[in-house]
Formats: sequence, C-alpha cells, structure tokens
Amino acid sequence: MKFGFTTMAAASVLLAAQAASAQTEVEFWHAFTGRLGELVAEQVETFNAMQDDYKVIATHKGNYSETLNAGIAAFRAGEQPDILMVFEVGTATMMAAEGAVEPVYKVLNDAGVDWNPDNFISSVNGYYTNTDGDMLSLPFNASTPVLWVNRDALEAAGIDPDVDLTTWQKVDAVLDELKEAGAECPLTTAWQSWIHLENLSAYHDVPFATKDNGFAGLDTELAFNGPVQIQHIAQMGEWADEGKFIYAGRRNEGGANFRGGECALFTESSAGYAGIKDEAEFDFDVRPLPYWEGVEGAPQNTIIGGASLWVMAGQSEEEYKGVAEYLNFLSSPEIQAKWHQDTGYLPITAEAGELTREQGFYEENPGTDIAVTQMTANEPTANSKGIRLGNFDQIRGIIDEELEAVWAGDKTAEEALNSAVERGNGLLRRFEQANR
Repeated sequence: MKFGFTTMAAASVLLAAQAASAQTEVEFWHAFTGRLGELVAEQVETFNAMQDDYKVIATHKGNYSETLNAGIAAFRAGEQPDILMVFEVGTATMMAAEGAVEPVYKVLNDAGVDWNPDNFISSVNGYYTNTDGDMLSLPFNASTPVLWVNRDALEAAGIDPDVDLTTWQKVDAVLDELKEAGAECPLTTAWQSWIHLENLSAYHDVPFATKDNGFAGLDTELAFNGPVQIQHIAQMGEWADEGKFIYAGRRNEGGANFRGGECALFTESSAGYAGIKDEAEFDFDVRPLPYWEGVEGAPQNTIIGGASLWVMAGQSEEEYKGVAEYLNFLSSPEIQAKWHQDTGYLPITAEAGELTREQGFYEENPGTDIAVTQMTANEPTANSKGIRLGNFDQIRGIIDEELEAVWAGDKTAEEALNSAVERGNGLLRRFEQANR
C-alpha cells in the first residue's frame, strides 16, 4: 500500500501525538518570575529534552505566600499539583498537614532512584528533615543574606570601595560619610524580618524563639525582644530618622533601588546575584553580612531562606516516579552547580560546591563563595540551625508592621519588639491548639 505525502504527514502527526500522550505529566507550581523564572524554565526544558517518559509542566502561581495558599486551596479541591514550592516559613505548616504531602525520602526510595541523603549539606538539609533525619522536602532555592556593595557609589563619595564593612560599627561610620557626601540612599534592605531579626539572632547566637527556635516543640514562645535585637533595631531606627537607611518595602522592593544604582549598600539574599548581575550598570561586590562587634559568639552562622519542593499526596504511582526522577535531576552536581552559579543560591550538595570551585567560578567571580562560607564556617547551634514556627508567615506580617512603626518614628525598638512578641505568641498558641 502506498502513502501519499498528505497521508504520511498525518501519520507522523498521529505518531507524535501518541508518543506525547504516553508521557506522564508532572505538575510543578512555583513562585518565580523574571530571571529566576527563566532559569526554572530552562531546567524544566533540559529535563524534558533528556528523556521521553515524563513531561514537567511548570506554572507560576504568584509570590511565595500566594503559591502556598494556591497549593492548600488546590488540595482541598482535589486538584493539587505534584510538586509545590513552599518558602521556608511554611515548613511547619506543611509538616502539620497530615495526609496532604508525601515525604520526599519516601518518594525517592519507592521510585528506586540512586540518591544519598548524606550528600546534602547539613546546614541546608537540616531545615527540611524530621527528628529522625528523614528528608521531608527537597531544598531547592536556599539562600542566606549578605551585604551588596555599590563600589561606584562609595568611590563617588570619596570612600575607598574596599573599605572594611565586616561589623555594623564600621557600616555606621561609612553611612555617616555617605550622608555627608550627599548620598540619597546610603543603605536599604530586602526582607527586613528575615535579615534584621531572624538572621541577626542566629548570627549572634541568641534565640529568636524558645524550644530551639521551635524545632523542639510546638509550645515555643518568641524571644526576639532581647538586648541584641533591640540594640540593632534601635540603631536602624536612628539611621532611618537621619536618612541613612531608606526603607522601600517588606519584600524585595529595595532591590530595584540598588540595581538602579540609587543605593550604596544593600542587605539582601545571596540570590540577589542573578538580578544584580543582569541589571546593574555599576561595579558591585558582595560582602559577608555585618555583625555587632562585642557580642559573644558572633559571628556564628546565618540561616537559610528561600524555599523547598514538597510532593503532594493523592497522585498516581507513575506520577511519583516522574517526580522522583525530576527531583533527582535537580539534585545532580551539574544542575546544582549551574543553578548556584546562575542565581547565587546555595549549592544543596557538597559535590555541587566542589564542582563549582573546580570550574573556577569562585576565582573568576570573587565573593560568590561568601554565602557558602557564612553558612558552613561554624557548626550550627540551637540558636542558629533555623527557625520552625507555626503561622510564621502571619508572624512575619506582625513583625513588618512593628518595624515600620520604628522606621516611621512612632515606636521605640523595645516597644515594637515587645508588641511583636506578644502578638506573635497569640498566633503560636493558636497553631499549637490546632495541631495537638
């Protein structure tokens, strides 16, 4: 039997459609836009092109909070994705959601993929494991805060761009010089609670909350109104009053100001690297997060932010196999090293960090290894291994409100932090009651 061109073309289309339909689709909901969204899409395309059994479909569902809420709503409606990106403050919520998730270690083991939990960096992985050390979700975009420096802005103010900024006392002196030189934005920040209270506490080895920052029990209470935290927020309040600290917003609104060249110093995630490298038209570098000289134990280690990937319950065995293959792909040294180098996020495995070093990336891009060193230089303590609190997203909202009152001059640091602790403890008791 002979086929004409039209018949052959139709047959090819049919065969292609049949092959495509044979693929198992894996739904992945995430919170990334811009350059990070492009890099996620690149990872998905790479995975989809290297095998024919599974097709990952990545969908942006809004910011971190919106993505978590979308996942919860979808599960209640029986329409949940296979993989859900959840920021670190949602960890306790996901752990308490019995029946809603499949632990990552179980998904990987059941699928028989070749993986080793010991390959993951403990300071990153520990945030997402249970008390038995089993991985509940896969660390994906783990970052830690650093100090970004606009070298051109310092030079324009007559300041040596290599000036020592290791302590807040030294930062204070530089802010004075910048202001005297007419700088309109000496310092700005992103994620004020994460950097200036959560990481401040860990870096100075003081508790953010009791019960090992919530890791040791739901009956935890907030403790970020201690002397170190009050001193730091009081100093920032003074800088705000004097025009040395410019508050831009609760999330990363200050990033646009820094990338646009308006601000000299910027406390932000190490993952700011992707956007800053892409947009900044000035000479910049990255420094360790400053600490307060004279505080015993400082600098200890900073803690991670970002998100992990949770596997949702209620999917087919074949979908879970696809999930396992994709998560294993994301954890591979080559993919992790590229992700780390492209974004500034931490490599989640030691192998990826070593590969990055072997490839000469740190030597060619000085400072890009600071985040890794800052996280791993010291063995984490009970105060610096992370924070795991129920209703943490809402608690951050309270903290944001109270800090904004300090920046506006409406409250003292002590008044604001005492109020945030009292209000936040109410949310902790509500979460404890609901999960007994």
